[in-house]
Amino acid sequence: MSLRVETIRDLPALGSLEAAWWELWHRAPSATPFTSPAWLLPWAEAFRPGALRALAVRRGASLVGLLPLWREEHPALGARLLPLGIGISDLFDALLDPAEPDAAAALADALAGSPADWETLSLEALPDGAAALDLPVGPGWGRRLDAPESRAVLALGTGGSLGCLPARQGRKLRMTRHRVARRGGAVAETAPEAAASFLADLVRLHGLRWQARDEPGVLADPAVQRFHALALPRLLRAGLARATRLSIDGRVVGAFYGLRDGRAAYGYLGGFDPDFAFESPGALLLGDAIDAACAADLARFDFLRGREPYKYAWGAVDRPNHRLVLTRP
Repeated sequence: MSLRVETIRDLPALGSLEAAWWELWHRAPSATPFTSPAWLLPWAEAFRPGALRALAVRRGASLVGLLPLWREEHPALGARLLPLGIGISDLFDALLDPAEPDAAAALADALAGSPADWETLSLEALPDGAAALDLPVGPGWGRRLDAPESRAVLALGTGGSLGCLPARQGRKLRMTRHRVARRGGAVAETAPEAAASFLADLVRLHGLRWQARDEPGVLADPAVQRFHALALPRLLRAGLARATRLSIDGRVVGAFYGLRDGRAAYGYLGGFDPDFAFESPGALLLGDAIDAACAADLARFDFLRGREPYKYAWGAVDRPNHRLVLTRP
C-alpha cells in the first residue's frame, strides 16, 4: 500500500487527526511537547494565523508523517509557509514514523506539487537531530541552513540537582531551601482541574517580574493567555507539563511552568514576587524541577531560548537551534 499525502486546510480537519497524531507523536524519535496536539491545536485555535497548510502522510489508515504549516503573506518576505506554533514555541520538527523511511520524501514531493501561492518554506527552531533537517529537495530548489539562536541545556545525571550543578550553584540552592524552610514555605504541583488558578498566579507573578524592567512580558498578550488556558490542562492530562507554585505565609510567591517528555525537561515560564527575592522562589522552583527530571531519569534539562546569565550559572551550555529555508524554483 503506497504512501499518500493529504493537505489539511481547516482547524476541524486538523483536530480530527488528534488520536492518530498522538500515536505518531509517541513513535517519532524527535517528538517534544511543542510538536504534540496538546500544544499545537490550542495554538491554532488561539492565534488563528493565515491559511492552514498541514501535510499529513498516511499509509492506509495510519498517520506516518505530519508537517503542520500555515501560509503567511509577509509585506517584505512574500508568501511563505511557516510552522504552527511559531513565536511561542522554542522547538519545532516534522513528525515522522521511523518505520517509514519514505515519509520525508513524500512530504517533499507534496511541497513541490502544492499550489504555487508561496515562495519559501521557513522551518524555525529545529534542534540538532530534527527530522525536518533531512527533508530532501528537488532540482532547482534553494536550501539555506543557519543557526540564528541557541538554547541553554544542562546535562543531567544521578544524585538530583545537587549532583549535576556547579558547586557554587549547589551551595546557593541549599541556602535557598533552608531560607524557605525557615519561613514554612511549601511547593505544590498543579492538577489539570486547577490549571486556571495556576495560570492566574503565573500571569500576576510574571507581570511583577517584568514590571521591574518596565516591560510587559509575554503573558501580557490576551491571545497568549488564551493559548495557555487551552493548552495547559491538556498538557497536564498528557503528563507533558509540570506546573508548581511556592507558597510562603499563605501567599503564592513563585510559579514555574515547565514541559517534559521521555527524554528531557524544559523550563518554559516562571514568575516570582519581588518582595520575596531574599527567599529566591524562582531558584527553589527551578531546583525542584531539575530534581524531578533527575528522578525521572531524563537526560537533560533544557532552559530553552535566550542567553540569560542565570542559565549558565546552573551549568547549562549552548545548543543551536537551526532555521531551514527552502525556496521554490
